[in-house]
Order: sequence, then structure tokens, then C-alpha cells
Amino acid sequence: MKKTAIIPLRKESKGIPGKNKKKMLGRPLFSWVLTEAVFSNLDEVYVFTDDQEIIDYIHKEYHWTSKVKTLLRSAENATDTASTESAMLEFTAQLQNSFEILCLLQATSPMTIAADINAVLDKIEIEKYDSALTVVNSHRFTWNTDGTPQNYDVFNRPRRQDFEGLLIENGAVYATTTPAFVETKNRVSGKIGLVPMGESTLVEIDSVTDWKIVEELLAARLKKAKKHQRIDYLVLDVDGVFTDGKVAYSTEGELTKVFDMRDGMGLEILRQNQVEVVVITSENSALVAQRMQKLQIEYTFLVVKDKYAFLQYFAKDRNTSFAAMAYIGDDVNDLANICSVGWSFAPANATEIARQNADYLLTNKSAEGAIREACEWIIKYNERY
Repeated sequence: MKKTAIIPLRKESKGIPGKNKKKMLGRPLFSWVLTEAVFSNLDEVYVFTDDQEIIDYIHKEYHWTSKVKTLLRSAENATDTASTESAMLEFTAQLQNSFEILCLLQATSPMTIAADINAVLDKIEIEKYDSALTVVNSHRFTWNTDGTPQNYDVFNRPRRQDFEGLLIENGAVYATTTPAFVETKNRVSGKIGLVPMGESTLVEIDSVTDWKIVEELLAARLKKAKKHQRIDYLVLDVDGVFTDGKVAYSTEGELTKVFDMRDGMGLEILRQNQVEVVVITSENSALVAQRMQKLQIEYTFLVVKDKYAFLQYFAKDRNTSFAAMAYIGDDVNDLANICSVGWSFAPANATEIARQNADYLLTNKSAEGAIREACEWIIKYNERY
């Protein structure tokens, strides 16, 4: 069964302006669910949007996978009053229902992971439901506006551990067979399956306060999932890690960056100890390319904005995992990787948010021996393996 997903995005947002493109842990909000969709059992994932900037971003950042596609959403279906179902109908009409299962993913649910998407798909593909959705089991007591309880007896208040609670939609993942959607024009219908997700996924991002809560929950989840093993890869940012973050410009463009020779020697020694070096930077710098060539760093990737998604792809391609990686980063665009790899480092002069989230705060500054210090730490750490 061909499984196609739609991630509907609108350019405008009243609650949080530019919400879908706003950076959560250094990544655009929509990229969290999009990346999980790439590594799920879906066959293709369409970002359906009226925002050309998002379309251009996806074409640049997800060139490494054929699974991600974009489709332009009409202005009529991108207004505040347009329903999600109307967007889904426009989407299916454009694709002429060329799939067996339609999956709706919401960008405002960044806690969604590939396993959640797969579980919803399995309800239809394996358990033969007509549709399915994700829910959260809430143990809150609810009331009607007339002062009467909805889900418990006030004179026989149950203990939490004895209370079944309520199943509440968390708006993260929906899926339906194409025939069911064509007939009802609704995201769920017929025999409906339920897939539980954790209680932390119940928070919806409608305000700045919600945003801060979800961002903290997301960072905590990534850190909790960390695993430690022998480090096989050291992954580095460039500006603020290799360099002091400063660059000299002329009318002809970039002139100079300052690198520390001790860092280069440290990386050479690290490779001699069977640790591969990977460089990922958002910049397109001829100076950086030349320096990495001089250092004989084979895995050098320039112009990568979404470092987290690309590092996931790299790990899968190399048949390794985040647990086997160390990462050195200095700023907000490194946060997702800092929170995810086995061990993360921040130079002494990194931004406050990077230093707060890194596992290890280096005593040396960038371009003043920070990389060399991390190399020596990794060599000692790996000796136990």
C-alpha cells in the first residue's frame, strides 16, 4: 500500500507570527515532524504550503532524500478560516488520489517521532482499520459548564492509579484509507483506531508560553535518549568552533578566517586513533573548503542549514548512530545535535544557550585550542573501550 503524507503549512500565523519557520532548538518548527516522517515507513511526504520561502528551503536542505516533495497550496485554502480538510481535499485532487493511505502530520506537534507515525500506519495496513489517530490518556477530571462532572463521581473520587482517565486527541498524526477519505471527506471515518502518545505531546503551540514549554520538553527528551559508547565520529561546526567566529571582508567578499594549528594536529592524532572527523557548516566558504582539504577531512559538508536532519541521514548512510558521535557546536543552530549525540562539547566562548545544553564545557576558546582539548578528551574516553 502506497503511504503518502501531507504536512499543511500556512505562511501567516496570528498567534505566533511566522510560527512554522520560527526556530525551535535551532531548527524551523516544521522540520521536526518532517525529518521524522523521512525516517518513517511513509513512501512520500509532501509539504503543502503557500510559502515559497519554505519550498525553497526544503529543496536545498532535503536534497539527500527523494521522499520529501513540495506542492503549492492555493491562497483560498491558506486563510485563517480555511479548514485542514479543505487543504487535504485540494491536495488529494492535485495528486488524483494516487495512494492507498493518506497521512496528515501537524507541524505544531514537534514531539512526534517516526515510531508514532508507523504505529498509526500499522493500524490501517496491518490491523485493517479504516483510519487512525494519535491520542493522549489524560487523568484530569473534567467538568461541564453547568457545574456537573463529566468523567467521575465527586462523592467517590478515584485515585490516579485507579482512574482510566480520558483519551484526548493531541493533533499529531492522522491517517485514513483513500476510499474512506473520498467518501466522507474527513480525516478519520469508519472503523477508527487509536494510538497513544506520551502526555507531554498534549501541549499545542498556540502561544509564546506554549512554545517555551514544548522547546524545553523537546530538549529534555533528546537528552534523555542519549546513549554512550565508543566515539567513532567527531562532528564539528566551523565558525565559532574552528574559528573565533570573526571574518574579514572586502568588496570582493570573504578575505580571512583564523584557524588554530594545534586543532589541526589534534584532529590528525584523533584520526590515527580510529575516530573519523566530520565537518558540517551552513556557510559556503572557499576558505573553509580549502582549510578542510589541507586537513584531509573527507567528510566536509558545506551549506547545510538543517544540521540535525543531515546528521541523521549521515548516520544511517554510515550504518552508525548518534551514540557513536561527539559534536562541538557554539550557537543555537547546533542545539539539536548538541542535545542528541552521545557527547557534546561547547568552546569556552560559545553562546550561553550552547554552553547550557552541552555535556562538556571546554576550558579553551574557539580558535585557541578548543578542538584540540576535545580531541584529547575523546582519546582518553575511548581507551575504556
